[in-house]
Amino acid sequence: MDVQEVRKLDAYLKRVFGNPRIRVVPRPKKDDSAEVYIGEEFIGVLFVDDEDDDRSFQFQMAILEEDLADVG
Repeated sequence: MDVQEVRKLDAYLKRVFGNPRIRVVPRPKKDDSAEVYIGEEFIGVLFVDDEDDDRSFQFQMAILEEDLADVG
């Protein structure tokens, strides 16, 4: 992912989720993915998918069972 692509993904996620605190950050030494944060909290990874000559992106977010304990 180049800088321009990261910026586009950052703007897209902010718009789609209505949250200006979302940040997409390039991963050091990796060019096929970027990290996603809300504020300072890491929430997931965006991966590039170039399969079938059609570039797309996969967002992967893990939800820990202990995080669900805080939800009523």
